[in-house]
Amino acid sequence: MQIWVDADACPNPIKEILFRAAIRVKVTLTLVANQPVRIPPSPYIKSVKVGSGFDVADNWIAQHLSSGDLVVTADIPLAADVIEKKGFALNPRGEFYDKENISERLTMRNFMEELRSSGVDIGGPSAFSQADRQAFANQLDRFLSSNGF
Repeated sequence: MQIWVDADACPNPIKEILFRAAIRVKVTLTLVANQPVRIPPSPYIKSVKVGSGFDVADNWIAQHLSSGDLVVTADIPLAADVIEKKGFALNPRGEFYDKENISERLTMRNFMEELRSSGVDIGGPSAFSQADRQAFANQLDRFLSSNGF
């Protein structure tokens, strides 16, 4: 098992939590982005720079992940791909996507996209909070513990 990160939009506090966890439990952590990503020196942490363009990093992750891998992403279509490949998808706010909730999330995402494209101002997500950071850290710890780390 390894951890993949959709790093273009991943908040820095989440990356720091992931860096510490990868080193602590000795699991491979790969950050994928279309720009260089700063990572600490560790044999367990690496970054992959992909070309620019729509969903290039997402597609790269989807092509390289294996069943049982964890992907950290807020991108719902990528999360759906991860679930289809029998991986685990965790968003930076500490919510797991699964077979039960991914269809609803995709439907809502598409609806909101339609509203935005028709000119409706729907705002954006709430600011990333300390509670979000704590929820993510707790879920990550539970996941790693339940997978033998």
